Amino acid sequence: MSLKRASNVDPIKNERAGNVREVGSQAIWSLSSCKPGFGVDQLRDDRADTYWQSDGQLPHLVNIQFQRKTTISDIYIYTDYKLDESYTPSRISIRVGTHFNDIQEIEVITLSEPSGWVHVPIKDIRDKPIRVFMIQIAVTSNHQNGRDTHMRQIKIHSPIETPNIPMDNFLNFTTVELQQHATIR
Repeated sequence: MSLKRASNVDPIKNERAGNVREVGSQAIWSLSSCKPGFGVDQLRDDRADTYWQSDGQLPHLVNIQFQRKTTISDIYIYTDYKLDESYTPSRISIRVGTHFNDIQEIEVITLSEPSGWVHVPIKDIRDKPIRVFMIQIAVTSNHQNGRDTHMRQIKIHSPIETPNIPMDNFLNFTTVELQQHATIR
């Protein structure tokens, strides 16, 4: 899979533009393992100088469970090979489903010394965002055959769907009182 390089990727830009919203805060996050003080809180704190550090055997798992079916269009993962070296993921599997027992792999990403945001578009076979209850991000190998992994941030985006209502529908008011409400200021 070809990924946008970290220097071109800014997940906050799309949020500010109003095209997507970050929905990770609506989920329950769990990890397969972590060193004390290097867990979910650090992974989700919007800081590039903190990170999750796994503590165990591969694969290292990030489980993201939503309480209701949620539309997902993009996953962003922040890593920094220059700082983390052998702790940096080199192969990541993205899996989705309704719960732990039915998750299926939908994407495998190979990373080569990434520094910054890695953008993973999440689409179905019709190139549409998918609806899921659960996402699992599995680090299956690290650079230099490292045992534990560092991930600095993960963001989950959902598209903002705006209804396509033509403005012409609002120009047909007949009274002066209704015409003053025809446009939004």
